[in-house]
Amino acid sequence: MPEGPELHLASQFVNEACRALVFGGCVEKSSVSRNPEVPFESSAYRISASARGKELRLILSPLPGAQPPQEPLALVFRFGMSGSFQLVPREELPRHAHLRFYTAPPGLRLALCFVDIRRFGRWDLGGKWQPGRGPCVLQEYQQFRENVLRNLADKAFDRPICEALLDQRFFNGIGNYLRAEILYRLKIPPFEKARSVLEALQQRRPSPELTLSQKIRTKLQNPDLLELCHSVPKEVVQLGGKGYGSESGEEDFAAFRAWLRCYGMPGMSSLQDRHGRTIWFQGASPTKRNPRPHSRVLRTEWRYGCLLSPPPPLHSPALAAPPRQLPYPKRVGGVVGPNQPLNCSLSPSGTRVSSIQDPSPPSKAPSRTRRAKRDLSKRTATQQPEGTSLQQDPEAPTVPKKGRRKGRQAASGGLSSSLPETGSTGEDGMVA
Repeated sequence: MPEGPELHLASQFVNEACRALVFGGCVEKSSVSRNPEVPFESSAYRISASARGKELRLILSPLPGAQPPQEPLALVFRFGMSGSFQLVPREELPRHAHLRFYTAPPGLRLALCFVDIRRFGRWDLGGKWQPGRGPCVLQEYQQFRENVLRNLADKAFDRPICEALLDQRFFNGIGNYLRAEILYRLKIPPFEKARSVLEALQQRRPSPELTLSQKIRTKLQNPDLLELCHSVPKEVVQLGGKGYGSESGEEDFAAFRAWLRCYGMPGMSSLQDRHGRTIWFQGASPTKRNPRPHSRVLRTEWRYGCLLSPPPPLHSPALAAPPRQLPYPKRVGGVVGPNQPLNCSLSPSGTRVSSIQDPSPPSKAPSRTRRAKRDLSKRTATQQPEGTSLQQDPEAPTVPKKGRRKGRQAASGGLSSSLPETGSTGEDGMVA
Protein backbone atom coordinates (compact mmCIF):
# COMPACT_ATOMS: atom_id res chain seq x y z
CA MET A 1 0.00 0.00 0.00
CA PRO A 2 1.47 3.43 -0.93
CA GLU A 3 2.45 5.41 2.15
CA GLY A 4 3.87 8.86 2.79
CA PRO A 5 7.20 8.28 0.98
CA GLU A 6 5.44 6.83 -2.09
CA LEU A 7 3.12 9.83 -2.32
CA HIS A 8 6.10 12.16 -2.02
CA LEU A 9 7.98 10.24 -4.72
CA ALA A 10 4.90 10.33 -6.95
CA SER A 11 4.71 14.11 -6.68
CA GLN A 12 8.40 14.34 -7.57
CA PHE A 13 7.82 12.09 -10.58
CA VAL A 14 4.90 14.22 -11.87
CA ASN A 15 6.84 17.46 -11.50
CA GLU A 16 9.93 16.13 -13.25
CA ALA A 17 8.12 14.26 -16.04
CA CYS A 18 5.61 17.02 -16.83
CA ARG A 19 7.82 20.09 -16.40
CA ALA A 20 8.38 20.53 -20.16
CA LEU A 21 5.03 19.14 -21.37
CA VAL A 22 1.93 21.04 -22.40
CA PHE A 23 -1.39 19.25 -22.02
CA GLY A 24 -4.60 20.00 -23.87
CA GLY A 25 -8.16 18.86 -24.36
CA CYS A 26 -10.52 17.21 -21.89
CA VAL A 27 -9.64 15.10 -18.86
CA GLU A 28 -10.84 11.58 -19.58
CA LYS A 29 -12.21 9.21 -16.94
CA SER A 30 -12.68 5.49 -17.38
CA SER A 31 -16.23 4.16 -17.50
CA VAL A 32 -15.69 1.71 -14.61
CA SER A 33 -14.41 4.25 -12.10
CA ARG A 34 -16.85 5.48 -9.45
CA ASN A 35 -14.91 8.68 -8.83
CA PRO A 36 -16.36 12.01 -10.00
CA GLU A 37 -15.94 13.42 -13.47
CA VAL A 38 -13.34 16.17 -13.85
CA PRO A 39 -15.04 19.17 -15.58
CA PHE A 40 -11.92 20.68 -17.10
CA GLU A 41 -11.08 21.48 -20.73
CA SER A 42 -8.37 23.72 -22.06
CA SER A 43 -6.35 23.99 -25.22
CA ALA A 44 -3.10 24.35 -23.25
CA TYR A 45 -2.34 23.78 -19.58
CA ARG A 46 0.41 22.49 -17.33
CA ILE A 47 0.37 20.00 -14.49
CA SER A 48 2.18 20.24 -11.14
CA ALA A 49 1.94 18.20 -7.95
CA SER A 50 2.61 18.36 -4.22
CA ALA A 51 2.19 15.80 -1.44
CA ARG A 52 1.21 15.89 2.21
CA GLY A 53 1.12 12.70 4.23
CA LYS A 54 -0.90 10.12 2.29
CA GLU A 55 -2.44 12.63 -0.12
CA LEU A 56 -1.27 14.15 -3.39
CA ARG A 57 -2.56 17.38 -4.91
CA LEU A 58 -2.56 17.77 -8.69
CA ILE A 59 -2.96 21.33 -10.07
CA LEU A 60 -4.08 21.97 -13.68
CA SER A 61 -3.01 25.51 -14.65
CA PRO A 62 -4.17 26.93 -18.04
CA LEU A 63 -1.57 28.88 -20.03
CA PRO A 64 -2.20 32.50 -21.00
CA GLY A 65 -4.45 32.69 -24.07
CA ALA A 66 -5.73 29.13 -23.72
CA GLN A 67 -9.30 28.49 -24.84
CA PRO A 68 -11.81 28.30 -23.36
CA PRO A 69 -10.78 30.49 -20.46
CA GLN A 70 -10.47 28.43 -17.32
CA GLU A 71 -9.50 28.90 -13.72
CA PRO A 72 -6.85 26.55 -12.33
CA LEU A 73 -8.33 23.31 -11.06
CA ALA A 74 -6.92 21.26 -8.16
CA LEU A 75 -7.51 17.56 -7.49
CA VAL A 76 -6.56 15.69 -4.32
CA PHE A 77 -5.68 12.00 -4.75
CA ARG A 78 -5.53 9.20 -2.20
CA PHE A 79 -3.84 6.17 -3.68
CA GLY A 80 -5.66 3.43 -1.80
CA MET A 81 -3.96 0.04 -2.12
CA SER A 82 -2.35 0.28 -5.56
CA GLY A 83 -2.57 3.82 -6.95
CA SER A 84 0.27 5.42 -8.93
CA PHE A 85 0.97 7.84 -11.80
CA GLN A 86 2.46 6.72 -15.10
CA LEU A 87 3.46 8.64 -18.23
CA VAL A 88 2.95 6.45 -21.31
CA PRO A 89 2.41 6.84 -25.06
CA ARG A 90 -1.19 7.63 -25.93
CA GLU A 91 -1.56 4.41 -27.93
CA GLU A 92 -0.33 2.23 -25.06
CA LEU A 93 -2.63 3.13 -22.22
CA PRO A 94 -2.43 0.83 -19.18
CA ARG A 95 -5.42 -1.40 -18.60
CA HIS A 96 -6.37 0.19 -15.27
CA ALA A 97 -5.79 3.85 -16.18
CA HIS A 98 -8.86 5.44 -14.57
CA LEU A 99 -7.96 9.11 -15.16
CA ARG A 100 -6.02 10.34 -18.21
CA PHE A 101 -4.45 13.70 -19.13
CA TYR A 102 -3.33 13.98 -22.79
CA THR A 103 -0.57 16.17 -24.15
CA ALA A 104 -1.41 18.80 -26.77
CA PRO A 105 -0.07 18.63 -30.36
CA PRO A 106 2.33 19.08 -32.06
CA GLY A 107 4.55 17.48 -29.45
CA LEU A 108 4.76 13.85 -28.45
CA ARG A 109 1.40 12.15 -27.98
CA LEU A 110 1.65 11.12 -24.36
CA ALA A 111 -0.78 10.52 -21.53
CA LEU A 112 -0.35 11.01 -17.80
CA CYS A 113 -2.46 8.27 -16.20
CA PHE A 114 -3.64 7.58 -12.70
CA VAL A 115 -3.41 3.78 -12.56
CA ASP A 116 -5.22 1.85 -9.86
CA ILE A 117 -5.55 -1.91 -10.26
CA ARG A 118 -7.64 -2.54 -7.15
CA ARG A 119 -9.79 0.62 -7.53
CA PHE A 120 -9.47 1.75 -3.92
CA GLY A 121 -7.93 5.07 -4.95
CA ARG A 122 -9.98 8.27 -4.80
CA TRP A 123 -9.81 11.83 -6.07
CA ASP A 124 -11.75 14.88 -4.94
CA LEU A 125 -12.35 18.19 -6.66
CA GLY A 126 -11.45 21.48 -5.00
CA GLY A 127 -7.89 20.78 -3.91
CA LYS A 128 -8.46 20.83 -0.13
CA TRP A 129 -6.63 18.36 2.02
CA GLN A 130 -8.90 15.87 3.74
CA PRO A 131 -10.09 17.39 7.04
CA GLY A 132 -9.00 15.61 10.19
CA ARG A 133 -5.57 14.53 8.93
CA GLY A 134 -2.64 15.65 11.04
CA PRO A 135 0.60 17.33 9.93
CA CYS A 136 2.83 15.44 7.53
CA VAL A 137 5.57 13.38 9.16
CA LEU A 138 7.94 14.22 6.29
CA GLN A 139 7.48 17.94 5.67
CA GLU A 140 5.91 19.23 8.90
CA TYR A 141 7.91 17.48 11.59
CA GLN A 142 7.68 20.09 14.36
CA GLN A 143 3.91 20.49 13.98
CA PHE A 144 3.59 16.70 13.83
CA ARG A 145 5.52 16.20 17.08
CA GLU A 146 3.61 18.90 18.94
CA ASN A 147 0.29 17.51 17.72
CA VAL A 148 1.06 14.04 19.12
CA LEU A 149 2.41 15.12 22.50
CA ARG A 150 -0.40 17.63 22.99
CA ASN A 151 -3.14 15.03 22.44
CA LEU A 152 -1.88 12.05 24.43
CA ALA A 153 -5.13 12.10 26.42
CA ASP A 154 -7.05 11.11 23.29
CA LYS A 155 -8.58 7.64 23.41
CA ALA A 156 -6.62 6.70 20.28
CA PHE A 157 -3.56 6.27 22.51
CA ASP A 158 -5.38 3.70 24.66
CA ARG A 159 -4.76 1.21 21.87
CA PRO A 160 -1.52 -0.70 21.17
CA ILE A 161 1.24 1.37 19.66
CA CYS A 162 1.12 -0.65 16.42
CA GLU A 163 -2.50 0.47 15.88
CA ALA A 164 -1.99 4.05 17.03
CA LEU A 165 0.78 4.54 14.45
CA LEU A 166 -1.76 4.06 11.65
CA ASP A 167 -4.08 6.81 12.94
CA GLN A 168 -3.74 9.52 10.29
CA ARG A 169 -5.00 12.21 12.67
CA PHE A 170 -1.63 12.02 14.41
CA PHE A 171 0.71 10.01 12.13
CA ASN A 172 -0.19 11.29 8.67
CA GLY A 173 1.98 9.34 6.24
CA ILE A 174 2.82 6.28 8.39
CA GLY A 175 1.63 2.97 7.00
CA ASN A 176 2.08 -0.73 7.50
CA TYR A 177 5.70 -1.28 6.52
CA LEU A 178 6.86 1.97 8.15
CA ARG A 179 5.38 1.09 11.55
CA ALA A 180 7.09 -2.31 11.43
CA GLU A 181 10.48 -0.77 10.65
CA ILE A 182 10.15 1.99 13.27
CA LEU A 183 9.15 -0.34 16.11
CA TYR A 184 11.81 -2.87 15.12
CA ARG A 185 14.62 -0.33 15.30
CA LEU A 186 13.60 0.81 18.77
CA LYS A 187 12.87 -2.76 19.98
CA ILE A 188 9.43 -1.63 21.15
CA PRO A 189 6.89 -4.46 21.52
CA PRO A 190 4.11 -3.64 19.05
CA PHE A 191 1.35 -4.41 21.54
CA GLU A 192 2.50 -2.01 24.25
CA LYS A 193 -0.01 0.69 25.13
CA ALA A 194 0.68 3.74 22.96
CA ARG A 195 0.31 6.25 25.78
CA SER A 196 2.85 4.49 27.99
CA VAL A 197 5.36 4.55 25.12
CA LEU A 198 4.86 8.23 24.23
CA GLU A 199 4.46 9.79 27.68
CA ALA A 200 8.17 9.38 28.34
CA LEU A 201 8.89 11.70 25.39
CA GLN A 202 7.17 14.61 27.13
CA GLN A 203 9.88 14.63 29.80
CA ARG A 204 12.74 14.29 27.36
CA ARG A 205 14.68 17.55 27.18
CA PRO A 206 18.22 17.98 25.86
CA SER A 207 20.73 19.24 28.37
CA PRO A 208 21.24 23.01 28.08
CA GLU A 209 24.99 22.50 28.52
CA LEU A 210 25.28 20.66 25.20
CA THR A 211 26.34 22.53 22.11
CA LEU A 212 24.27 22.45 18.95
CA SER A 213 26.50 19.88 17.29
CA GLN A 214 26.33 17.67 20.40
CA LYS A 215 22.53 17.87 20.44
CA ILE A 216 22.38 16.85 16.77
CA ARG A 217 24.78 13.97 17.38
CA THR A 218 22.71 12.78 20.34
CA LYS A 219 19.53 12.82 18.27
CA LEU A 220 21.14 10.86 15.46
CA GLN A 221 22.58 8.25 17.81
CA ASN A 222 19.52 7.85 20.06
CA PRO A 223 16.40 8.88 18.15
CA ASP A 224 13.02 8.49 19.80
CA LEU A 225 9.83 7.15 18.25
CA LEU A 226 8.62 10.48 16.82
CA GLU A 227 12.02 11.28 15.35
CA LEU A 228 12.08 7.91 13.58
CA CYS A 229 8.59 8.65 12.19
CA HIS A 230 10.34 11.49 10.37
CA SER A 231 13.74 10.02 9.52
CA VAL A 232 12.69 6.52 8.36
CA PRO A 233 10.32 7.84 5.62
CA LYS A 234 13.12 10.18 4.49
CA GLU A 235 15.37 7.16 3.99
CA VAL A 236 12.79 5.63 1.61
CA VAL A 237 12.60 8.89 -0.33
CA GLN A 238 16.38 8.96 -0.66
CA LEU A 239 16.29 5.48 -2.23
CA GLY A 240 14.73 7.08 -5.30
CA GLY A 241 12.53 5.33 -7.82
CA LYS A 242 8.89 4.87 -6.87
CA GLY A 243 9.49 3.15 -3.55
CA TYR A 244 7.34 0.29 -2.40
CA GLY A 245 4.83 -1.27 -4.79
CA SER A 246 4.41 -3.62 -7.73
CA GLU A 247 4.67 -0.67 -10.14
CA SER A 248 8.31 -0.11 -9.20
CA GLY A 249 11.00 -1.32 -11.54
CA GLU A 250 13.11 -4.30 -10.69
CA GLU A 251 16.04 -2.10 -9.64
CA ASP A 252 13.82 0.11 -7.48
CA PHE A 253 12.22 -2.84 -5.77
CA ALA A 254 15.56 -4.59 -5.21
CA ALA A 255 16.93 -1.49 -3.49
CA PHE A 256 13.84 -1.23 -1.33
CA ARG A 257 13.99 -4.91 -0.35
CA ALA A 258 17.63 -4.51 0.64
CA TRP A 259 16.65 -1.55 2.84
CA LEU A 260 13.96 -3.48 4.76
CA ARG A 261 14.94 -5.02 8.10
CA CYS A 262 11.65 -6.33 9.51
CA TYR A 263 8.67 -6.06 7.13
CA GLY A 264 8.22 -9.42 5.35
CA MET A 265 11.68 -10.59 6.34
CA PRO A 266 12.43 -14.25 7.15
CA GLY A 267 12.53 -15.00 10.85
CA MET A 268 10.05 -12.26 11.76
CA SER A 269 6.65 -12.88 13.30
CA SER A 270 3.40 -11.58 11.85
CA LEU A 271 -0.07 -11.12 13.23
CA GLN A 272 -3.26 -9.44 12.06
CA ASP A 273 -4.61 -6.52 14.04
CA ARG A 274 -8.31 -5.96 14.63
CA HIS A 275 -8.62 -4.20 11.25
CA GLY A 276 -7.23 -7.19 9.36
CA ARG A 277 -3.86 -5.58 8.60
CA THR A 278 -0.70 -7.60 9.10
CA ILE A 279 1.88 -6.34 11.57
CA TRP A 280 5.43 -7.65 11.33
CA PHE A 281 7.63 -7.71 14.42
CA GLN A 282 10.45 -9.53 16.15
CA GLY A 283 9.60 -12.03 18.86
CA ALA A 284 6.94 -14.60 19.62
CA SER A 285 3.32 -13.95 18.71
CA PRO A 286 1.07 -13.36 21.71
CA THR A 287 -1.64 -16.03 21.72
CA LYS A 288 -4.56 -16.81 23.96
CA ARG A 289 -3.79 -19.24 26.74
CA ASN A 290 -5.00 -22.73 25.95
CA PRO A 291 -7.90 -23.93 28.07
CA ARG A 292 -7.02 -26.30 30.92
CA PRO A 293 -7.01 -29.93 29.75
CA HIS A 294 -9.21 -30.94 32.68
CA SER A 295 -11.77 -28.17 32.28
CA ARG A 296 -14.42 -30.65 31.14
CA VAL A 297 -13.65 -32.86 34.13
CA LEU A 298 -14.04 -29.93 36.46
CA ARG A 299 -17.43 -29.09 34.99
CA THR A 300 -18.53 -32.72 35.47
CA GLU A 301 -17.32 -32.74 39.05
CA TRP A 302 -19.16 -29.51 39.78
CA ARG A 303 -22.33 -30.94 38.32
CA TYR A 304 -22.24 -33.96 40.63
CA GLY A 305 -21.02 -32.08 43.68
CA CYS A 306 -17.53 -33.51 44.02
CA LEU A 307 -15.26 -30.98 45.71
CA LEU A 308 -11.63 -31.36 44.82
CA SER A 309 -8.93 -30.72 47.32
CA PRO A 310 -6.05 -28.47 46.20
CA PRO A 311 -3.20 -30.33 44.47
CA PRO A 312 -0.21 -31.26 46.64
CA PRO A 313 3.10 -29.44 46.16
CA LEU A 314 5.45 -30.61 43.47
CA HIS A 315 7.81 -32.20 46.01
CA SER A 316 5.01 -34.30 47.51
CA PRO A 317 5.74 -38.07 47.50
CA ALA A 318 2.17 -38.63 46.28
CA LEU A 319 3.24 -37.43 42.87
CA ALA A 320 6.02 -40.00 42.69
CA ALA A 321 3.61 -42.93 42.81
CA PRO A 322 1.78 -43.93 39.62
CA PRO A 323 -1.88 -42.94 39.46
CA ARG A 324 -4.38 -45.50 40.74
CA GLN A 325 -6.05 -47.47 37.97
CA LEU A 326 -9.71 -46.60 38.05
CA PRO A 327 -12.44 -48.67 36.38
CA TYR A 328 -14.14 -47.45 33.26
CA PRO A 329 -17.20 -45.43 34.29
CA LYS A 330 -20.56 -47.13 34.05
CA ARG A 331 -23.14 -45.32 31.99
CA VAL A 332 -26.93 -45.41 32.23
CA GLY A 333 -28.79 -44.85 28.99
CA GLY A 334 -25.71 -43.52 27.23
CA VAL A 335 -24.89 -40.89 29.89
CA VAL A 336 -23.23 -40.98 33.27
CA GLY A 337 -25.71 -41.81 35.99
CA PRO A 338 -26.44 -38.95 38.44
CA ASN A 339 -26.10 -41.15 41.53
CA GLN A 340 -22.66 -42.55 40.74
CA PRO A 341 -19.94 -40.81 42.79
CA LEU A 342 -16.63 -39.64 41.35
CA ASN A 343 -13.14 -40.73 42.34
CA CYS A 344 -10.52 -37.95 42.07
CA SER A 345 -6.80 -38.65 41.96
CA LEU A 346 -3.65 -36.94 40.74
CA SER A 347 -1.34 -38.12 37.99
CA PRO A 348 2.46 -37.67 38.30
CA SER A 349 2.18 -34.49 36.22
CA GLY A 350 -0.18 -32.94 38.75
CA THR A 351 -3.32 -33.18 36.56
CA ARG A 352 -6.53 -34.18 38.27
CA VAL A 353 -7.93 -37.49 37.02
CA SER A 354 -11.55 -38.23 37.71
CA SER A 355 -13.61 -41.32 37.12
CA ILE A 356 -16.93 -42.66 38.22
CA GLN A 357 -17.08 -45.58 40.63
CA ASP A 358 -18.80 -48.81 39.68
CA PRO A 359 -22.07 -49.33 41.52
CA SER A 360 -21.80 -51.50 44.61
CA PRO A 361 -22.43 -55.25 44.03
CA PRO A 362 -26.10 -56.23 44.36
CA SER A 363 -27.31 -57.71 47.61
CA LYS A 364 -27.79 -61.49 47.78
CA ALA A 365 -30.98 -61.18 49.84
CA PRO A 366 -34.08 -62.45 47.98
CA SER A 367 -36.12 -59.85 46.23
CA ARG A 368 -39.69 -58.92 47.12
CA THR A 369 -41.12 -60.92 44.21
CA ARG A 370 -39.24 -64.09 45.13
CA ARG A 371 -40.24 -63.80 48.80
CA ALA A 372 -43.90 -63.51 47.74
CA LYS A 373 -43.61 -66.64 45.59
CA ARG A 374 -41.98 -68.58 48.43
CA ASP A 375 -44.72 -67.59 50.89
CA LEU A 376 -47.39 -68.58 48.36
CA SER A 377 -45.89 -72.03 47.95
CA LYS A 378 -45.86 -72.60 51.72
CA ARG A 379 -49.51 -71.61 52.09
CA THR A 380 -50.50 -73.90 49.20
CA ALA A 381 -48.63 -76.84 50.71
CA THR A 382 -50.40 -76.48 54.08
CA GLN A 383 -53.88 -76.25 52.50
CA GLN A 384 -53.42 -79.22 50.12
CA PRO A 385 -54.90 -82.59 51.28
CA GLU A 386 -52.76 -85.67 51.61
CA GLY A 387 -52.26 -87.80 48.56
CA THR A 388 -52.38 -84.89 46.22
CA SER A 389 -49.51 -83.28 44.46
CA LEU A 390 -48.85 -80.14 42.55
CA GLN A 391 -48.33 -82.04 39.31
CA GLN A 392 -50.74 -81.27 36.54
CA ASP A 393 -53.30 -83.76 35.24
CA PRO A 394 -51.78 -85.36 32.14
CA GLU A 395 -55.18 -85.16 30.41
CA ALA A 396 -55.68 -81.51 31.20
CA PRO A 397 -54.88 -79.04 28.46
CA THR A 398 -51.36 -77.73 28.54
CA VAL A 399 -51.05 -74.10 29.68
CA PRO A 400 -47.96 -72.18 28.55
CA LYS A 401 -45.61 -71.74 31.44
CA LYS A 402 -44.48 -68.23 32.22
CA GLY A 403 -41.28 -66.97 33.77
CA ARG A 404 -39.23 -69.92 32.62
CA ARG A 405 -37.00 -67.83 30.35
CA LYS A 406 -33.44 -67.89 31.55
CA GLY A 407 -32.46 -64.74 33.43
CA ARG A 408 -36.08 -63.64 34.04
CA GLN A 409 -35.66 -63.48 37.77
CA ALA A 410 -32.37 -61.67 37.43
CA ALA A 411 -34.01 -59.01 35.24
CA SER A 412 -36.91 -58.50 37.63
CA GLY A 413 -34.91 -58.53 40.80
CA GLY A 414 -31.65 -56.93 39.67
CA LEU A 415 -29.67 -60.24 39.96
CA SER A 416 -27.90 -61.99 37.12
CA SER A 417 -28.56 -65.70 36.38
CA SER A 418 -25.05 -66.58 37.45
CA LEU A 419 -25.67 -65.61 41.10
CA PRO A 420 -26.59 -68.43 43.53
CA GLU A 421 -30.29 -68.93 44.36
CA THR A 422 -31.58 -68.98 47.94
CA GLY A 423 -33.60 -72.20 47.48
CA SER A 424 -33.88 -75.30 45.32
CA THR A 425 -36.38 -75.56 42.50
CA GLY A 426 -38.83 -78.39 41.98
CA GLU A 427 -39.90 -80.11 38.79
CA ASP A 428 -42.51 -77.45 38.06
CA GLY A 429 -40.06 -74.63 38.60
CA MET A 430 -41.61 -73.35 41.82
CA VAL A 431 -39.44 -72.71 44.83
CA ALA A 432 -39.69 -75.56 47.33
